[in-house]
Amino acid sequence: MEVVSDIRGDDEMLATRLRAALGDDQVRTGEAISDRYLGDWSTERRGRPAVLVLPRSTEDVSRALAACHALRRPVVPQGGLTGLAGGAVPDEGAVVLSLERLNRIECLDADSATLTVQAGVPLQAIQEAAQAAGFLCGLDLGARGSCQIGGNISTNAGGNRVIRYGMTRDLVLGLEAVLPDGTVLSMMNQMGKNNTGIDLKQLFIGSEGTLGVVTRAVLRLHPGISGANTALVALDGFDSALKLLRHARQALSGQVSAFEVMWRDYYQAATSLEGARAPLAADYPLYVLLDMQSPRPQDDAARFQGVLEHALEQGWAQDAAIAQSHGDAEAFWALRDSVAEMLPKLAPTLNFDVSVPISRIGTCVERMRAAMESGFPGIAHMYFGHVGDGNVHIVAGPLPADGGLTEHGIEEAFYTIVRDLSGSVSAEHGIGLHKRPWLEYSRSPAEIQLMRTLKQALDPQGIMNPGKILES
Repeated sequence: MEVVSDIRGDDEMLATRLRAALGDDQVRTGEAISDRYLGDWSTERRGRPAVLVLPRSTEDVSRALAACHALRRPVVPQGGLTGLAGGAVPDEGAVVLSLERLNRIECLDADSATLTVQAGVPLQAIQEAAQAAGFLCGLDLGARGSCQIGGNISTNAGGNRVIRYGMTRDLVLGLEAVLPDGTVLSMMNQMGKNNTGIDLKQLFIGSEGTLGVVTRAVLRLHPGISGANTALVALDGFDSALKLLRHARQALSGQVSAFEVMWRDYYQAATSLEGARAPLAADYPLYVLLDMQSPRPQDDAARFQGVLEHALEQGWAQDAAIAQSHGDAEAFWALRDSVAEMLPKLAPTLNFDVSVPISRIGTCVERMRAAMESGFPGIAHMYFGHVGDGNVHIVAGPLPADGGLTEHGIEEAFYTIVRDLSGSVSAEHGIGLHKRPWLEYSRSPAEIQLMRTLKQALDPQGIMNPGKILES
């Protein structure tokens, strides 16, 4: 595959061609490109783009890509810029293609329980539209107010409700994408069953904009809920958490909507933040945030409470607090979601998003703790995550100013542990730039070669988000 950065054309020619295809309103250059387009939440910056394109329709995206394809110019698609793996970071001289103006909710089909949207619609707007019609959007994550559904699809986002509703991949029925040469591929299926050969939309879900640009989608909706039964449970270790998870899933008939785990170090840090309150004492080894959404939470309260009583009787749970109001539930969730407030206190930090089979999570965390204590003493490390689906997040910091040597050493130690436990170096954030060196720890040489074959077939000039996931 050709290296695009070696064959860039003239910037002025590129801008002129794009303006002719799209109009002045959709093309910006030089100082007119705001700094917000230079990177995503991963904070890495690599260069200033030559052109920013702000299309208003699929046809505009098609014309923009056709022009860039003709001139062999690299294109970096951008959504809400909330990614944590560097997948939306442009290189010097690239064309940034922002989907923020494709922000229309097109259709809600109540009979089919589907929602058709453009790629730039914020996730929260989708959630609110679904709720207003008596439905639920199963995708939820902390960046809901900023992230866009096209980015969620392109990174196969996970979040808080995967244990019940699945990843983004499980919520997409149909898709529209534009190939690198400008070809529009319409796969806007609205049926739950459509078994007509290779499911081409799957090529674009989770491929981080390296094969094309997602422009529209048909989303599967779920029956609406009016609230949840929520509890915070203290446990004596991860084996007890596994027993509680198995029992809750069975006793609540698969209605467990969240099973979030916080190890003691994380819980102590969260409850120490200004304005936080500790529903339970902060000296237990492990804490679980258990959540059961339903149309009539009051009708399920007895079953939910029975699960907790059984856990206490069996000795798995050491203590428990049940939310008595919506405010209590929000306070419990605020503890779990408080990592953003902790990060500045630990900066500079190293953040991990890994997954291993659920039965091996306890072993994984124990090995990571041992690796930190023996190899990197003095650096704080906290563990938490969506453990109901195998996902653990780790924050380590502050890191010393040693040119990245400590960062690389911790990554190598942690990703080796994940590899040895048959896990993934990226549970939900994607590969982007940051995890590209570690991809082979989770994917075989044959798998990586097939990824390259697909990339070459769909993007032979290598213009789509070059350097993300795979080396250019």
